[in-house]
Amino acid sequence: MLKVGVPAWLDVDLLAMFPRDVEVERIESRPEREIEIEFWVSPTSPKEFSQVFPHLHGVRVVQAISAGVDWLRKAVPAELTLCDGQGMHNIQTAEWTVTAILSALKNFPYFHDVQRDGDWLRSRQADAIYRQLHRGEKLSPSKVLQEELYGKRVMIVGYGSIGRSIEERLLAFGVEIVRVARRAHEGVESVDRLPELLPDADVVVLIVPLTEETTGMIGAKELARMKQGALLVNAARGPVVQTEALLEALESWRIRAAVDVTDPEPLPKDHPLWSAPNLLITPHIAGSSPRSMERAVAFVAEQVKRYQQGEELKNVVTGSY
Repeated sequence: MLKVGVPAWLDVDLLAMFPRDVEVERIESRPEREIEIEFWVSPTSPKEFSQVFPHLHGVRVVQAISAGVDWLRKAVPAELTLCDGQGMHNIQTAEWTVTAILSALKNFPYFHDVQRDGDWLRSRQADAIYRQLHRGEKLSPSKVLQEELYGKRVMIVGYGSIGRSIEERLLAFGVEIVRVARRAHEGVESVDRLPELLPDADVVVLIVPLTEETTGMIGAKELARMKQGALLVNAARGPVVQTEALLEALESWRIRAAVDVTDPEPLPKDHPLWSAPNLLITPHIAGSSPRSMERAVAFVAEQVKRYQQGEELKNVVTGSY
């Protein structure tokens, strides 16, 4: 009988999704025993991985329940099959991205501060924010307190399954989509063209995996190429953007940003990003929702079934990603 290992913190009710003819072993985060399993659903943190893995024997497949496996690629021995969680978090991450874009354009972080202060008239200062961000443009003499998403050009950098899910939701807002991936194909630009594409984008969404090639891919040069007042949205990994360059671009009011990830992470309490202007931060929660684990386990259960039947597994990680 196939033995499948899962983290002990996984909701026990979800285990019913697995095929009946497999044995599911719930593995505590700090085991004090030796465990024989063949298919392992990895914990989500490097610390728990390092505490559990030395106690496992017979592992042949390591299945992640996160889309990003940057640290797992280094931790999993080359002779084992590693599968990522691509597709598990499309809906919630795409919804976070659309929400972040709208929140930034509608000045919700600023208006939340206005609410906290209880100062209705302070809302008029949003016009000054708009004009400083869009300096150099021909602007309306009327007060501008928030912007429309309609008609904007949104560039999605990392056009995988989550990128496509983001596009599906954004199209309803009447935007123009520019798709960018590692390699060019029909309707999708190569990442090599990023420097010439950035100046025309109103919104730049980052949803790339963290690899050697993507680490630091958005630095001072790329931020300087962005349109004055453009919005950078990072739903990928913190190190994709060079933190010092991002800080400088924000503090000089070159761009604005909404990020779910930072470098370093978790972000220390005294880090200057917390107080940077025109920045919305959420603490790496884009992939979380009440149904996120349900979708993850459903995918893993299907993977287990495929493995049992000798079929090709999905999302096998090869090479750099």
